Amino acid sequence: MTRRSHIPPAPLPQQAGIDPVRMRLPPDHEGRWPTLGAYLTERYAGTRGSESMARLLAAGRVLGEGGRVLRHEDPYEPGGWLWFHRDMPPEPAVPFPIGVVHRDRHLLVVDKPHFLATTPRGTHVTETALARLRRELDLPQLSPAHRLDRMTAGLVMFSIRPEDRGAYQLLFQQRGVRKEYEALAPHDPSLELPRLVRSHIEKTRGVMAAVEVPGAEPNAESLVELTAVRDGLGRYRLTPHTGRTHQLRVHMNSLGVPILGDPVYPVVAGAADPADYRRPLQLLARTLEFTDPVTGVEHRLETGLTLQAWEDRAGWEAGPAA
Repeated sequence: MTRRSHIPPAPLPQQAGIDPVRMRLPPDHEGRWPTLGAYLTERYAGTRGSESMARLLAAGRVLGEGGRVLRHEDPYEPGGWLWFHRDMPPEPAVPFPIGVVHRDRHLLVVDKPHFLATTPRGTHVTETALARLRRELDLPQLSPAHRLDRMTAGLVMFSIRPEDRGAYQLLFQQRGVRKEYEALAPHDPSLELPRLVRSHIEKTRGVMAAVEVPGAEPNAESLVELTAVRDGLGRYRLTPHTGRTHQLRVHMNSLGVPILGDPVYPVVAGAADPADYRRPLQLLARTLEFTDPVTGVEHRLETGLTLQAWEDRAGWEAGPAA
């Protein structure tokens, strides 16, 4: 008989703005796992989590409901819950502040700097906008309404209260937010703009670059407009009508004007020094326009950030990022 299906409260607090890992133990109809340790050993076999999980169990750092310390030799309990914090290697600090653009009881909108991931993923965990904001603003229940690429700067929206989270996430899922971006890229006088770019984009997990599939039904659409030209450089207003991964970067590259500082398009660069911030991708989430689904307020929010290469291209190419 499995235990109750609702999620019990976590017996561990956040660490550095990161929630503990939560796991529910699956059914064991064949009696494969006499002990908790047997299950976890099989689950993490062949991964880097194998040694760390054994170490966490031995140190009493895996907890069950009510804060009970779980050990390797404890009987396996199908349907049981457990929590733990992974041991994370030190992360290089991203040395740029996160600016608050709007905050009320329900909603937080910030200016995320280049090089900072929105949410924990892969090697970026504590040095993410979510973790830093939880710590810096003392908002432990903060959650993202959407995501912005690590290399892209600009506006990102978060829900402050858990009960509002679904409404704000649904707003983006239903395309209820009008987003406008700014990009710097080479100016091609022969390129006819404005132009609505439509294509089918696919992104394979674990592969750096997304690809366009010729002849496939379009699933990505972006309006590209040229707003200014300076010394062979174009300033572009980009309005995505869909939200595919790397969509704007892929579409600008397909037009023959890849965004300045892009480490993936048109060519995937080698592994970069994580402390090298000299050439940020010149792409900025400039505006968010929407009707707040919780308060009904009409919002048009604008970033306070700028793209460095427009005013100082030489400094952008040679000096540290601003």
